[in-house]
This record gives sequence, C-alpha cells and structure tokens, in this order.
Amino acid sequence: MASVDILQTLGNKYSAEILDATDEPASAQELSDELGIPIATCYRRIDELTEHDLLELHDNILSDDRRRIKVYRRNVEEVRVDFDEELTVHIEERTEVTNKLDEAWRTLSES
Repeated sequence: MASVDILQTLGNKYSAEILDATDEPASAQELSDELGIPIATCYRRIDELTEHDLLELHDNILSDDRRRIKVYRRNVEEVRVDFDEELTVHIEERTEVTNKLDEAWRTLSES
C-alpha cells in the first residue's frame, strides 16, 4: 500500500482519534458518542481505516434489542512516518499474542 495513501487517511479529521479510541473494541455509535463525531463521518472514517488495514472488524455482537452491531478494534500498535530520502510509513501491527491477552483480560474483567 502506498505510504501517501496511508498518510492521507491518517490525516483525515477524526482518523487518529478513532484509532486511539479503538484499543478496545467499539461500535461506530459508541465512537460517535464518545468522540463527538457525526455518525455519517464516523462510518466514513471507519471504512477508510479498515480499507487500509489500520482498523479491523472485531466482532458482530447482539444488542439488547436483538440487533447485530459491528464492533471495531485497531489493527496497529504503532505508525511511524519517515521523511528521510522519501516518504515512508512504517506500521507495527498488533501481535496475535497482544490480541489474545486483551481478550483474556476483558473476559476476566467482565466476570
């Protein structure tokens, strides 16, 4: 993926805030409410971030009123931009171990 495309996506208003807020899974509505983002804009940013593999669909949960809700979690631990000889974006993805530890911790904390 082109570094310029990723940098443009990260530069869009609210993209960084959404990534920061999705260390734990969250729905578009939760993100919209928590961050004060209009819901349509929130969905657009989620689509852009998932298209560039920075955010992932984590689960489809069943709400209290029996509707399916998509929840998202960031897919990266670190994004680094270098301007040395040319623009490069380095992405450190979340490890599978990190994902499993997060899941175990959340399950224990909900008990």
